[in-house]
Formats: sequence, structure tokens, C-alpha cells
Amino acid sequence: MRWHRRCATLILCSAPILIPLAASGDKTEDFPKPTATTADEPRAKTLSLPAAARFLDAASVNWTRDRKCVTCHTNVPYLFARSAIKDAPKAGPTLVRKFFEERAAHWDDGEKSAKPRWDAEVVVTAAALAFDDAQTTGKLHPLTRKALDRMWKVQRADGGYNWLKCGWPPFEHDDYFGATLAELAAAVAPDGYDQTEEATRGLVKLQQYFRKNPPPTLHHKIWLLWAKALNRSEGLMARAEQERTIKELRALQRKDGGWSLPSLGDWKGHDGRENDKAAPSDGYATGLVVYVLRQAGTPAKDAAIRRGVDWLRTNQRASGRWFTRSLNSNGAHFITNAGTAFAVMALTACAEK
Repeated sequence: MRWHRRCATLILCSAPILIPLAASGDKTEDFPKPTATTADEPRAKTLSLPAAARFLDAASVNWTRDRKCVTCHTNVPYLFARSAIKDAPKAGPTLVRKFFEERAAHWDDGEKSAKPRWDAEVVVTAAALAFDDAQTTGKLHPLTRKALDRMWKVQRADGGYNWLKCGWPPFEHDDYFGATLAELAAAVAPDGYDQTEEATRGLVKLQQYFRKNPPPTLHHKIWLLWAKALNRSEGLMARAEQERTIKELRALQRKDGGWSLPSLGDWKGHDGRENDKAAPSDGYATGLVVYVLRQAGTPAKDAAIRRGVDWLRTNQRASGRWFTRSLNSNGAHFITNAGTAFAVMALTACAEK
């Protein structure tokens, strides 16, 4: 139990690296810790992306500063999404990005405490930096390239990755998720990185892995569909499979216009709970599905997209977050952080302000 708890709560923890308490003139108190995530938090009266930015900043800056961890549920999707909110202070993203850069910069310093604790840390660091580069400068930062190049060095012979399998779905659950994230990282990286010699070899191995290993859940199939939208290689996901996946997603849309995370897989909660596929719509599933459908070419005016956007517009909470119940426990519901990031990505992909 101690191992599982450490693996899930402090996933990809680094050695103690200090990040500054202020950036661009912002002080520590500019990032107050967010209130507890609860299902009964009131809805916001109107949609506000600046409020979402404040929540995301608070959640990710405090997590990074206090835990010093790279996490799939908080600061990784934060760097995927935060730059989409244009009229918001940049101090939060600067702090969080600096932490990722510091990790990549010191992996090879020779000190055991600086090295990546797991192969998964390399993949998620590369992905977060690559997404941030693509959406900010449009140029591949040298430290992003370093992380991406290292990603191929820890790739297994079969093309996959040794992921954290802590029994905490949907992220820390199986090796397949790590493979899709590596594919996305290479595909989104600017400056034609996916055409480099290192990336080409690694991507060929990844496609071999995907051909031999079908997605274990619809959730992972969504992430593969996203990777396919960025990487046009026919070897990644056949057209017929793309169409079947989109059809499955359309069929799972709820009457209220949203989607539900438990409906995207057959999981058993870490606390032993059964997977409730009748659970209500949530921010993570709705944001992820709307965003990926848009990336896959579904028009913003499509009826399913519009209904999903309407759900997102009317289900933001007063704090700026979109609630998502954890699949695993009734504690902190950290996946709400990822859900808020994907809600922002979905709304901005549909030109919502």
C-alpha cells in the first residue's frame, strides 16, 4: 500500500530542485492554493477563461512548488493548455516550465538524485515541453530537444515504454498510455523534429508497437486518434479504425451534451469501487473528446461538438475548474486539474473566449 500510494500521489517525483517563488513580478501570494475539489461546488454564473487560468495556475504552481513532481494529472496538461488562454498573466506558466527545464537540464549531471527516477519522467517531460514550445514560440527549445532525444534512449526494443503501473487509471495504469504520449510528443514538436533521424527510428518502433498492441480502452484509443491527427502516417491508425472510434464517441455522448470518464474504459477503482458507466458527464471526458474530435477534423459547427461546448460553457465551477470525479478514490480528485486543462483546450479549439 505504501508503494501504490507513493507512486500515485507523488508520481515522477524529482530530487529537490528549488524553483523561484516569484517570476515576472508575481509574489508567492499571487498563487493561493485552490480550495478543495468537491462535486457540490456551485456552477459559475458565466464562462470565464481567466478564472480557469487562475485555477490552473494555483493548482499547478503549488503542486510543482510543494511536491516537486511531474504529474500526468496536473502540471503536464497545464503546459498543454495554459498558453491557449491569451489574456492572463504568464508568471504561472513560466514557473512551471522552468521546473521541467531544470529537470531535463540536470539529468546527466552525474548525481544519482538528478537522474530520472522512471522512464516515464522522460516521456512526460518531453511531451509537456514540446506542447508548450509548439503553442508559444513555435520553436524547439534546446532542452525540449534534449528531453525528446532521451525519450528514444529509454524506449524498449518492442517500441513501448516501461510506464508506471500503480493501478490508478486512466494514466498510471498500463504501458500503452506511455506509448501514445511519446507519439504525441514527437508529432507536436516544432521545427520538424519528427523528421530527425532519432525520431524517425523511434516512431517506426512505436508504430510497430501499436500494430501489435490494440488500445486496451476507448480512453487510450482517443489519445491514439489524437496522435493520428498530428502524425499523418498510415501505419498509426487505419482510416476505418478512426471512423469507428469517432462513431463510438458520438454514441457515448450524454443527453446533457457531455461525456463521462467511466464510460471510456473498464476499470476498477484503486479503492475497490466498480466502474460506474452511468456516472454523470465530467470536465475531463467532455474536454478530451471535444478537443480530439476537433483535432481529427470534426467541424466546430458539428451538432455533437456544439452540444459538448454548451455543456462546458454551463458546467464551469465558481472556482474556475471543471469537476471530474476520481476513478480511484473520493479524496482530492486530482483529475479535475487535467479536466480543467482539457476543457480550456476544447473551448479554445472551438473559438470560445
